[in-house]
Amino acid sequence: LHLSAVKLAELHSDLKIQEKDELSWKKLKAEGLDEDGEKEAKLRRNLNVIMTKYGMNGKKDSQLLDTNYIKDGTESDTLDDPRLEKLWSKAKTSGKFSDEELDKLWREFKHHKEKIREYNILLETVSRTEDIHKNVINPSEENLVKEEVLHNKHRELKEKLRSINQGFERLRKVSHQGYDTTSEFEEPRVIDLWDMAKSANFTEKELESFREELKHFEAKIEKHHHYQKQLEISHQKLKHVEGTGDKDHLNRNKEKYAMLQEKTKELGYKVKKHLQDLSSRISQGLHHNEL
Repeated sequence: LHLSAVKLAELHSDLKIQEKDELSWKKLKAEGLDEDGEKEAKLRRNLNVIMTKYGMNGKKDSQLLDTNYIKDGTESDTLDDPRLEKLWSKAKTSGKFSDEELDKLWREFKHHKEKIREYNILLETVSRTEDIHKNVINPSEENLVKEEVLHNKHRELKEKLRSINQGFERLRKVSHQGYDTTSEFEEPRVIDLWDMAKSANFTEKELESFREELKHFEAKIEKHHHYQKQLEISHQKLKHVEGTGDKDHLNRNKEKYAMLQEKTKELGYKVKKHLQDLSSRISQGLHHNEL
C-alpha cells in the first residue's frame, strides 16, 4: 500500500474498531435484533470508508500518501475540491498563519475532505436502497420497515450535510481572518462536535458537562498527534540507521520504533472509539429536536 508509518497505525486502529463493531453486530443478529439490516448496512458503509481512505478500493487516486501537510515545501495530498483548494491557497499566501497554525489548518482541510467523502458514500448507499425500494411491486410489513431505515439514512445525510456546511463556513472564515485566539477548541473534530452539541437537545447542565468532556477529548487527540509525530521521526531515523550497518544502533532504533508504533495504535483506537461515542450522543440529541 506504500502507507507511511502513521497511516499504518491509523489503519490498524480503524480496523480494530471495525472488528469490534462486527463482533457486536454478530451477537445482535444471533438474538434477532437487526431484522431491518440497518446495522449491517452501516458496517458495510464504514468498511467502504476505510477502504477508500487507505486506497484499498482499487482506485489509486483515492490513497492518502502522507499525514504531513508539507513535504519539501509542497502538499503531499490534494483536497479534491476547487473551493477548498482556493481557500487553502489563499490561507498559505496570506501571511496570517505561523507554520504551526498552517499545520493545524491543513488538518482542518483534510478533516473536511474526509467528511465530504463519507457523505458521498452514504449518499450513494441511500440512492441504491431507494432504487431497490421503488422496484418493489407489493407493499408489505417488511417494506414499511425498509421505509423507516431509509428515513433514518436521510436523517443521517441531513446531519452530515449540516456538519459539512458548518465546517466549510468555518474554513472560509479562518482562511480569510486567521485563527481566533479566544477560540475554545482547536482540534477540527472537537470544533465539529461542539457546534453540533449546541444545536442538540441538551440542557445547560448537560451542555456544560459535554464541554468538559470535549476538553479531555481534545487533550487525548493532542497526545495522539504527539506520538504520530514521534513515530514519523523514529521511522526516518530507522531508515537512516539501516544504511549504516551499525547493528546495535539499529536494534535500539527498532525497539523504540516498535514501542512508538504500539502506543500510536493504542491511542488512535481510543480517540476513534471516544469520537464514536460522542458523535452517537449528539446524534440522539439532534434526533430529539426533530421529534
